[in-house]
Amino acid sequence: MERGLLREVWQRHGGRLLLVFVGLLLPMWGFAELADEIRESEPLAFDEPLLLWARSLAGPGMDRWLVAVTDAGYLYGVVPADVLLVVALLLWRRLPEATFAAIALAGSALLNVGTKLLFARERPSLWESIAPEVTYSFPSGHAMGSATLAWVLVLLAWRTRWRWPVLLLVAPFVVLVGFSRVYLGVHYPSDILAGWAAASVWAAASYFAVFRFRSVPWHR
Repeated sequence: MERGLLREVWQRHGGRLLLVFVGLLLPMWGFAELADEIRESEPLAFDEPLLLWARSLAGPGMDRWLVAVTDAGYLYGVVPADVLLVVALLLWRRLPEATFAAIALAGSALLNVGTKLLFARERPSLWESIAPEVTYSFPSGHAMGSATLAWVLVLLAWRTRWRWPVLLLVAPFVVLVGFSRVYLGVHYPSDILAGWAAASVWAAASYFAVFRFRSVPWHR
């Protein structure tokens, strides 16, 4: 009897429960751990070694490729894609999906700006970057923006046949964007992890705010 009840609950709500754990609770805990170390100005053991390892890969070809990746990860890729996605959903008259995408994507950008000002972490200065930045470092805006877009696309596609192609497309892109920021020496690896965690929490929270109860994307 109990097993049958548990099976029924999982069949009806398993996807949402999994999203609560993977998209909300686990990344929330990870972000809190990182933020606590940053707030206390404690150096993270993996930050500098990973930066130096990434620096050891430097070369003209890698420079050109990863500058292009980092550009695609924000101004010339992610930002236009954000706008096009919301506009396309509105033109398709998919108001709930467009609302979710707009809240998740725009809110993520605003949250990133506010969090940077709150922690005011200085950027790495181990070497002079070929693509320097002047804003604060924690969390990475490129990592957070690309991961938020990835989460939105995956959540919109999850109940369709496109979920695995979308996931296989966006996951490597998010990782590459994050790596490009470390390679260029403008972010600590912990900035990247924090950006991914914050993106996950915000995207999942936006999803639950728009698609409450039994409502799901593309539901008529």
